[in-house]
Amino acid sequence: MGKKTLPAFEKFVNDLRDIWAEFPDDETRMKRAHVLMERDLLSDPALREHCKKWPSTEGRKNLLFYTDPEYGFVINGVVRVPGRTGSVHDHADGWVLYGLLDGTESLERFRAVESRKDDGYVKVELVSDTKGEAGKADLVPPFDIHAEQGSDIRSVAVILRSRVLVGEVLQGRYDRETGEYYEGSGPQQIPYELSA
Repeated sequence: MGKKTLPAFEKFVNDLRDIWAEFPDDETRMKRAHVLMERDLLSDPALREHCKKWPSTEGRKNLLFYTDPEYGFVINGVVRVPGRTGSVHDHADGWVLYGLLDGTESLERFRAVESRKDDGYVKVELVSDTKGEAGKADLVPPFDIHAEQGSDIRSVAVILRSRVLVGEVLQGRYDRETGEYYEGSGPQQIPYELSA
């Protein structure tokens, strides 16, 4: 990262690198990152102002802010238009920390009530629907079935992934109405610099 990176983002990356160096397991790493994200990153006024200029990521895209060359964690951004409806999915074996920077969204969590993945069928049912607000992050464990839903205003989130997923692992996709199940790659990664 260069000299012109937003200071709070640069500090966040450096702190994450320290955590990854100290702890070998992703669960501990991501729980510690959760605290850092809420305390230091999502509350940063410069980042909150900067995100107002980020482009929409509609059409299954993520902004790609950083991929760590040594530890492999990834930091993305997502910008949702008002009224956006999210699809039900999982992130395979990756941990994902989803931090809302601006706006509001809801995070729906599901459980499989009938699973025949080999037949392309997994019936899911909604078990919780939590409203997220700016400054809060939600930790999503591996294979946790969920969906993010937009609200009536634009929303922006920062996403920390414990590892590279796109291009390396297929992630579960679930149709909540029909039970159709398939696996697919994650969103298209659009490189984007967080310049000060």
